[in-house]
Amino acid sequence: MAAVPNETPDADSRALLVASGLAKHFGPVVALRSADLRVRPGEIHALMGANGAGKSTLVKILTGALTADAGTITLGGRTRTFRSTSEARKAGLICVYQDPSLLPDLTVLQNLKLTATPISNFRRYLVELGMAGFDLQSMPRELARPTLSLLDLARALAIEPQVLLLDEITASLPADLTVRVFNVARQLRAEGRSVIFISHRLAEVSALCDRATVLRDGKTVGVVEPAQGGEERIVKLMLGPVADEVAAEAASPGAPATGAVAVEVRDLKAGTLDGVTFTLRFGEVLGVAALEGQGQEELFNCLAGVRRPESGQIVVGGSPRSFHHPADAIRAGMVLIPADRVQALLRQRSVRENVALPLVNRISRWGPINPRREKRRVETAVKRLQIDTRVTSEVRRLSGGNQQKVGIARWLAGGFKTLLCFDPTRGIDIGTKRQIYGLVKELAANGSAVLLFTSELPEIQLACNRVIVLFGGKLVDEMPASEADEQALLRAAHGLHSEAEAEAQSQEGA
Repeated sequence: MAAVPNETPDADSRALLVASGLAKHFGPVVALRSADLRVRPGEIHALMGANGAGKSTLVKILTGALTADAGTITLGGRTRTFRSTSEARKAGLICVYQDPSLLPDLTVLQNLKLTATPISNFRRYLVELGMAGFDLQSMPRELARPTLSLLDLARALAIEPQVLLLDEITASLPADLTVRVFNVARQLRAEGRSVIFISHRLAEVSALCDRATVLRDGKTVGVVEPAQGGEERIVKLMLGPVADEVAAEAASPGAPATGAVAVEVRDLKAGTLDGVTFTLRFGEVLGVAALEGQGQEELFNCLAGVRRPESGQIVVGGSPRSFHHPADAIRAGMVLIPADRVQALLRQRSVRENVALPLVNRISRWGPINPRREKRRVETAVKRLQIDTRVTSEVRRLSGGNQQKVGIARWLAGGFKTLLCFDPTRGIDIGTKRQIYGLVKELAANGSAVLLFTSELPEIQLACNRVIVLFGGKLVDEMPASEADEQALLRAAHGLHSEAEAEAQSQEGA
């Protein structure tokens, strides 16, 4: 579907929130150059864009966390300048972010009092979110991340906002909790209030949103109606001229690998993981498909030395290994690239310092660090991953996609040959996802061994040669990537037999 033409001044008069010509610079870096957004009352409006397109900056300006260098914001027909989040909150504009915001060492009730949240409203929205009877004396540090996200949402809803911004809140939620969030958003729409929804999952945008504004390079490049085939138009607007090039990076699934065995897992047990056995070869990307909580996290943590298995063996290079610490796994040449970028990176440090970290030991093993060699290897890794920044930039100032690229570049520069990628594209836009999957395939083609888990089953075919499926902690299926379409993976991930197996069993029983 084509982008909706530029809206007329009459359309502005119908809008509840209008952002026009917003610009923001951070020194020489241009975060926004001409961003427009028009949100109608009673509308769920998606804000789309690749990582670094300006979404986060726009959200922070709308909610008073940042002040624009140019442009105007109109809310309910009045021009506004929010100099703090509390000013925006009082005006009825509030954002719920992907990362939980409750202070971990105060009770939930103390957190609510700290922000003057109406307790009765908060309890009412807890009921709507399926959390009736929740104990307000609970400590956030003891709660699961999905629970914290719903508490943040209920706290925002309790002030009865005119415009609610949801910034990747569904990224860490299971499907059943995502449905609850959607139901609340639709209820707000029915009441004439507005929701701005940010998600990298196009299926969510299509299912929930009425319209989508797309940003690219700090500019608004189009407004699209996502339903009825608008997804491809959104992708093209997000990627711009590089769309075809990026799509090519996620070409056909790789052929089965025939390289030497890099890692052999024998009858491994840990927590939910229950007696899993498989091999990972050099020159292949082995995909792990599983629904939430099927033992995949325990598997990766055991291989990375984060936790010890209860029984079973991990064999590396033909020798059984015992990993008591991540450093043991790293010494064996195995490194973990986690979904949580905050966990993996020194966010206050520069790109160069983060990427060079594993080199300190390797380069200086027989003497002082060679600055030229370190610089060359860091710059090569940064260039190879197309990290869109200077190596002197602080990691915390980068987009989520570029932060994840820094995490991969760190181990790439270190020359490690076995990569454990646990949901590395979570919360990353589709263009950067395809770049990362393209890089993963390239690494395998150059002889690396990659174990890859992604929480989005349709993406398995983008990078993998082979796929194993976990269900109930057991390895229930294995298939070449060419056969790992979404239907086959969903059946196996739910513990169902393939259609061929089901038919064979039916004939045997006849």
